[in-house]
Amino acid sequence: MVRQKCAMSNLRKMPSLSVLMGLLLVACGGGGDNASAPGTAPAPAQGAPDTHAPVAVLAAPANFSSDLTGAVSLMATATDDVGVTEVEFQVDGVQLGVTLAAPPFTASLDTTQYASGQHVIRTRAVDAAGNTSAWASASVSFGGTRTQPAGFTRNESWVTGLGNATALAPAGDGRWFVATQGGALRVVKAGALLAAPFVQLAVDSSGERGLIGVALHPNFATNGYIYAYYTTAENGTHNRVSRFTASGDVALAGSELKLVDLPALSSATNHNGGALHFGADGKLYIGVGDNANGAQAQDRTSLFGKLLRVNEDGSPVTDNPFYATNAGLARAVWAYGLRNPFTFAVQPGTGLIYINDVGQSTWEEIDLGAAGANYGWPGSEGPDGVGAGITGPIFTYNHTAASPPGSGVGGFFTGIAITGGCFYPSSGAFPAMYEGSYFFADYGSGFVARYGATNSAAYSFGSVSGNPVDMRVGVDGALYVLTRDAIVRFSGP
Repeated sequence: MVRQKCAMSNLRKMPSLSVLMGLLLVACGGGGDNASAPGTAPAPAQGAPDTHAPVAVLAAPANFSSDLTGAVSLMATATDDVGVTEVEFQVDGVQLGVTLAAPPFTASLDTTQYASGQHVIRTRAVDAAGNTSAWASASVSFGGTRTQPAGFTRNESWVTGLGNATALAPAGDGRWFVATQGGALRVVKAGALLAAPFVQLAVDSSGERGLIGVALHPNFATNGYIYAYYTTAENGTHNRVSRFTASGDVALAGSELKLVDLPALSSATNHNGGALHFGADGKLYIGVGDNANGAQAQDRTSLFGKLLRVNEDGSPVTDNPFYATNAGLARAVWAYGLRNPFTFAVQPGTGLIYINDVGQSTWEEIDLGAAGANYGWPGSEGPDGVGAGITGPIFTYNHTAASPPGSGVGGFFTGIAITGGCFYPSSGAFPAMYEGSYFFADYGSGFVARYGATNSAAYSFGSVSGNPVDMRVGVDGALYVLTRDAIVRFSGP
């Protein structure tokens, strides 16, 4: 090997072994101040720019550590071909303490400052040339029974006595409109539930049917338009979207305008969807379940298992992806392959759409809304079965814990039905770390979590004692979580 690399010849002329070894070291790049330690990149040649990133390792805590309590010690190691100048720790995407310029690279984390549940700890290193290492991270769970982060307040009795609530929508004047499954659209004003409903609809409330969606027109303050998604027995049982006009805290008599009548339902009473939201484009988006028939989700001419997009008068939008190939109301199909999009959300300003698709027996998922997207149901669920032409979820969690806990897709989160959700606005009162976060919940587990797209990770935010079905951010910047019986208010520091 030495003879091949160094091309030495006529060794008999070498004066001594020490001279020979010196020549070998020089010819092969060894020795001296520029020698590289095993496992690190060679040092840059004199005058050459340093382009080699350092390497950071999170030594503690171990990945998938569970039920961490009290003060937890963080420790990292970092190596570089020239020298590490700083090491940073983060918790849930937010820097912990100050950057460290020299070893030992350690920090202390107070778990009592965070809600119990999943959190992500990570570290990275920077060298003198500004090269930054990849993040080294660990998904862990904090133990205890903390139902919100330190400094936040959770009020589970902000509004009570709703009875089988399904959805809510805030008005810019501070009022809330709350849909209940039995057909009453209730009004919350100044923190009090009004005795008289905004409107009482005649609905079929068997199973998951009923009044299950509500949205306010973007110009509600001037036109008073409120949209409702409900199950009617009129002309055969089916789901309908109607518009009502507000007159104070009640609907103007005779103001119902029937905009969208979906096809007749089968005998199955589940998978109705129901979520309504106006997009940043001014169009109304409607979540429709598969009516317990998965094959319909893949049929682009069927309205079941879809996200629909219509004008405010209920007519299909002409630039919908299948407008030219479909006919009638099927021209409203905007995305397909969904099982039960009971809730979804539109980010203010950007128009970004996240869809919560309730799973069957294994996975719950958050999907990125996109025109023409196929989310795969019934051929795929969560990460399973995602192949060519399928838009897989951006986040998914299982119904059962992995072994060891935290090691599976979705980390420590488990549940039975994803609900929520809402984007926290940049104008909100929460600390900056929450801006842009997508909040979601689980109907069975009762957790409230947030997903950060920048780090593609989800973190525990809190929990509620009831069964969460919807959530929104109020005009005061607080997070409001609707359960079947109450509205829970999370206010910031």
